[in-house]
Amino acid sequence: MRTAIQFGGPASGKRRDWDSQVDFLREAERLGVDIVWSAEAWGMDGVSTLAYVAAVTERVQLGTGILQVSARAPVMTAMTALSMAAMTGDRFILGLGVSGPQVVEGLHGVRFGDPLGRLRETVDICRQAFAGEKISYEGRHHVLPLPGGQGKSLRLAQPANDAIEIWLATLGPRSLRYTGEAADGWVGTCFVPSHPEVTWGQVLEGADAAGRPAGAVACQAGGAVEFGDDLDALIEPRRSGLAFTLGAMGSATTNFYNDAYRRAGFTEECRHVQRLWLDGDRAGAAAAVPDRLVTETNFLGTHEQVTDQVRAYRDAGVDVLRLQPEGPTATDRLDTLAEMIDIVRAVNAEAANGSS
Repeated sequence: MRTAIQFGGPASGKRRDWDSQVDFLREAERLGVDIVWSAEAWGMDGVSTLAYVAAVTERVQLGTGILQVSARAPVMTAMTALSMAAMTGDRFILGLGVSGPQVVEGLHGVRFGDPLGRLRETVDICRQAFAGEKISYEGRHHVLPLPGGQGKSLRLAQPANDAIEIWLATLGPRSLRYTGEAADGWVGTCFVPSHPEVTWGQVLEGADAAGRPAGAVACQAGGAVEFGDDLDALIEPRRSGLAFTLGAMGSATTNFYNDAYRRAGFTEECRHVQRLWLDGDRAGAAAAVPDRLVTETNFLGTHEQVTDQVRAYRDAGVDVLRLQPEGPTATDRLDTLAEMIDIVRAVNAEAANGSS
């Protein structure tokens, strides 16, 4: 397994703490982290931040985790990816996703209907551009060149680079199967290692149906990392974040995260948390989040408990472990990250030696 961390997200940009974030990412590279992902929600964007990080790192891969397909024209996405690949010595990964109706319609003014179709068309057009082809496409959302206008089919001036990896953040069954059919990696969320079949299993089904070989698609999943002897005390702060995911990440009728956790065996619990959240009872929603959902989606407890959880993710098919080290200071978070990387290396060595 490789390791990854993420920076940015909904709260990014509120404080002028960019320099400290960069220091953390550089130290994470020194510790051995393999991939750094930018996050793009309604805070900092996912490209300019990553371009800066590219200039101050040397080895780590750099991925957009994720760019919202409704926020950019597909060819601009392709041009950005080609530029980032050129600037980083081909360390760049293009991570794409559809976001949700509140962001897409509220911030970008684009109807959310047919998100998978929009994602598919974006990937198709990016692949054309990466291959150095003249860009010509006729889809439901994108028709290039524009019919009846003065444009013609154009080839980008940048050199072709069809080695750029495209990773997709998907959650619905059809979208997951499409990821297996077309992507190089899955940017996994809502992954529950005791039920990988409801997410990663769907990706594998799509890859198999498309005739792709084993290992053609990488699986990334993970969560927060915090060590301690009192598991209950470590669980409690995680409840509110999961309650927000189950209740607020989407609308009352469209919440991909809630749907995914329900498919993983938390049906009634997720419905209950969502009802409480939508009724305005935030504290009640957090209290209703089941302990097992917290512990299965994070790495909490003693060194031994966390090691067992890493093994569970490995055995469920995860190739890249996304880590969110916790702690009150940057030094504490780096210490947590260093211990976690040591655990991953030890678990990798077990697999290489045929033991567990």
